[in-house]
Amino acid sequence: MTILEVIQRGADFLAKKAVLSPRLQVESLLAHALRMPRMKLYLNFERSLTQEELDAVRALVQRRGNREPLQYIVGSAPFCALELAVNPHVLVPRPETELLAERAWIFLKASPPDQSAAALDLGTGSGCLAIALAVNVPRAAIHASDASADALALARENAARHHAAIRFYHGDLFAAVPPSLRFRLIVSNPPYIPTERIQTLDPEVRDHEPRQALDGGADGLDFYRRIAAESGLFLEPDGRLMLELDEESHAAAAEIFRRQNWIVEPVEPDYNQRPRILIARRQAG
Repeated sequence: MTILEVIQRGADFLAKKAVLSPRLQVESLLAHALRMPRMKLYLNFERSLTQEELDAVRALVQRRGNREPLQYIVGSAPFCALELAVNPHVLVPRPETELLAERAWIFLKASPPDQSAAALDLGTGSGCLAIALAVNVPRAAIHASDASADALALARENAARHHAAIRFYHGDLFAAVPPSLRFRLIVSNPPYIPTERIQTLDPEVRDHEPRQALDGGADGLDFYRRIAAESGLFLEPDGRLMLELDEESHAAAAEIFRRQNWIVEPVEPDYNQRPRILIARRQAG
């Protein structure tokens, strides 16, 4: 069977399984199996696959047909021009979170040279936010925490891959962060899906991504309440808190912070103009 035939048959199979962009998905899996850039497939359409290659590709396509995320199958995902290892212990990095990362490193870069540029990433997962900050703001001291030892192991691997000096803490939110530390920036993409809504998500998310990184409690706001209550002790007086939001509960999340005496800036939209980023600072005094 040729490369073109594999792509056509694989795309038909994935389309029947309701997988979005089935041809692109098959091409990505085939490129991974053959260890070649995806665009190079187009120069080799008539090449016949060996039986070993064909068996390998079929196994990958079958996994994708079972709605396992493409990123878990190939073992990596792009984030802010970085390639990060991912596995079922961490969320797949999303474009919306890239916007949060960019907003965060712009703020850190603007820190006066004689002031701290320390930042803390809560619930770091794959380490995507922390690593993006470390790469884009080399002078910053980056810290990151996660309750999952498996997630932290992967985050450390990703940090080493990109030569990012990050101090990691194994604990729930601030639990393992030294209480003496203060940060100019605290950033997080916390769990924010209401518990009952998880069952309505796409199979790739519902059945494969770590539930503890998705489930934000009955109303999806449990972690915002905790972060609003606990962050003030760790934030410098002129620091900022930046959090990713669920578009359906952004107003309620902002109100939680206002009630805890935070000054909340207008919620920033994502690339689709949906409310996505909460930015807050502590009131003076």
